[in-house]
Amino acid sequence: MENEQDLISSIDKAKTSRFHYKTWIISGLGFFTDAYDLFIIGVVASIIVLSGWNKLSTLQTSLLDSTALLSAVLGALVFGRLLDKLGRKAIYGLELVLLVVGALGSAFLTPTNGVYILIAWRFLLGVGIGGDYATSSTIMAEYSNTRDRGRLVGMVFSMQSLGLLAGPLITLGLIYSGLSLGIVWKLLLAFGAIPAVMVIYSRRKMPETPRYSLRVKGDAATAEKNWKNYTGIDADIPSGSTVVKESWTKIITQRKFLLTLLGTAGTWFLMDWALYGNSIMSSQMLSVLVPSSVVGLNHLIKTTVYSAMVFGFAALPGYWLATFTIDRIGRKTIQAIGFTAMAVSFAVLGIFHQLLSSAYVIEFLAIYGISYFFIEFGPNVTTFIYPPEVFPTKIRGIGAGASAAGGKTGAFIGTFLNVMILGSSIGEAGLFLILAALSALGLLLTLALLPETKRKDLEQISGEGELLKGSLNKTSGSK
Repeated sequence: MENEQDLISSIDKAKTSRFHYKTWIISGLGFFTDAYDLFIIGVVASIIVLSGWNKLSTLQTSLLDSTALLSAVLGALVFGRLLDKLGRKAIYGLELVLLVVGALGSAFLTPTNGVYILIAWRFLLGVGIGGDYATSSTIMAEYSNTRDRGRLVGMVFSMQSLGLLAGPLITLGLIYSGLSLGIVWKLLLAFGAIPAVMVIYSRRKMPETPRYSLRVKGDAATAEKNWKNYTGIDADIPSGSTVVKESWTKIITQRKFLLTLLGTAGTWFLMDWALYGNSIMSSQMLSVLVPSSVVGLNHLIKTTVYSAMVFGFAALPGYWLATFTIDRIGRKTIQAIGFTAMAVSFAVLGIFHQLLSSAYVIEFLAIYGISYFFIEFGPNVTTFIYPPEVFPTKIRGIGAGASAAGGKTGAFIGTFLNVMILGSSIGEAGLFLILAALSALGLLLTLALLPETKRKDLEQISGEGELLKGSLNKTSGSK
């Protein structure tokens, strides 16, 4: 065990180096794509009608906006389990292949008025996105050192902020380019394939993570070789390293892990309901700020400009501030602060509904921007970082995947229902009150179920150390 710990210790204590940033870029470009592809569909739904499509029904709009989120649940669960069953290397990059095919099919194989064909391509794209949530967080966490793990995993996720901002900026650029709207919506969907294509090969060439080779396969020689080849760091270990012998089903069904999963998946569910319902439907949500005399393309341009302002001045700084302070402030603290601020911001917008008009543009954008800042400097970043930390290596993939699936379930429900809510008597003010209540519940789950994990080793946080002791006791008892 002592020599084996030398390898784990070398991972935990390694200085943040070139290989960490290489892993970040390989993983992070996928998340740029994930965010862009998920959020651009709200704009596309508005453009296709202006380009000559028949007006979409409420049900069609709901399905178009939310289908990729629903299939992301499937992708996260399937790829999460495959990560643990087959290994990280065996499947990393395949999720991006699905994403690329879905993006290009959406753009170039969808005929005019083929809304259900577009929905089918979005379903495939969503499977790939869900897979990326499970794979990238797991791999980045397993290569990270203890001191900077929150920052490194957060940097992967915070590439989402650039994808989020890219959507409205590219939309405005294409609209002002003079291209026909029939071409613009196709280009918007196709663009999402480009960053993914850039890193598929690099993902397929990445070696198996040493933690998986040791803890799941018991292959010390491969763990040593891969660690040295990928990082240049020597950590000699003998063959026959200890593995966790309990089955993955037995581990995941223990009370400790079920409660932890409730905390990670539950808070992600509540946060994503608020985030995705607002972001995918930003054109509709921000329509209240546009005078009724502004219609058609000019209306879309106006709401897209407002979206870019919110994403650029509120969301983007929130992502990166959380990422670069999380190892000092702590995951639990930032998540609790974020949920609290979200609840207050949404409640203000819901109670003072007179703010939801073109007469209060500055006031609305200020409060709405605060809610976005604290979604990012709060649970959007932390719910991604938590899962690969709190589950042991043998179930890290399914733990991260199930947590992400919880989040995308909330995103699907929020996006699907928000379309209905906005068209009902509840309206936008009522929707904000619902989001305030969900944020308050997220705060309670955070305080009750999630530990503080900053600058603690993965074996300590995840309970892997105890599982290894149990495996050793079983081995000793059998001799």
